[in-house]
Amino acid sequence: MNYECITYEKKEGVAIIKLNRPKVLNAMNKQLWLDLQDALHDALDDTSIKVMIFTGEGRAFSTGADLKDSKGRALTAYRDYLVHLQEISREIIRSPKPTIAAVNGYALGSGYELSLACDIRIAAESAKFGSPEARVSSSVTGGAMRLLQDLVGPGKAKELLFTCDYIDGKEAERIGLVNKAVPDEKLMEETMKMATKITENSAFSINLIKKGLNMAHEVSLEALMDYEVEACLSTVSAPERQDKLEAFAQRKSTT
Repeated sequence: MNYECITYEKKEGVAIIKLNRPKVLNAMNKQLWLDLQDALHDALDDTSIKVMIFTGEGRAFSTGADLKDSKGRALTAYRDYLVHLQEISREIIRSPKPTIAAVNGYALGSGYELSLACDIRIAAESAKFGSPEARVSSSVTGGAMRLLQDLVGPGKAKELLFTCDYIDGKEAERIGLVNKAVPDEKLMEETMKMATKITENSAFSINLIKKGLNMAHEVSLEALMDYEVEACLSTVSAPERQDKLEAFAQRKSTT
């Protein structure tokens, strides 16, 4: 598929969506969001795809909103635009398929928020994360007000959002913002390695587990535990159950 602001490829059960406006450090305009949403829907509809990777072309993951795109936008149009962006973020967060952000270079503003919406973040050691919104009289979106606190705790989240400080990949790993920081040249190699591990497991199981993890913020412990029973029964009665058990037993016998 040909897109104006992203590249999109599929290989070995993995869909790779790459933000592709390198001349402006992958600043996110309306067309980029539309392209991203279209690729997202395609990956969700493709039964051969088990994992999605989001990354950026060139020196940045994304430096956030393209301010030229929003210049002169009426407040009502701005609201419609933000509501649309929030819906795309919801689709990523709620995606039944695991998502990984491979963060190269700058991840600022809405680029930072895109990485937060993903299930797993792998960062280049030189990556730079930051939310500069308060510097320019703006505010965060994409669920960042909760997602960031979930990862680093309320105090650290407030510090990062109030000071607008940037942190690199190593510091992001230290505070739990990313799962791991890797040498820049190994970013995609390490990301694909993790994605491949995930593709080897039951997509049905992962779907139900991810749904339960997302529910944990919305329901009581009792309701969540009831869901766990039904999820477990659904998986053990699935057609692939015996195949997975046999494959597991075979691996165990060779170790």
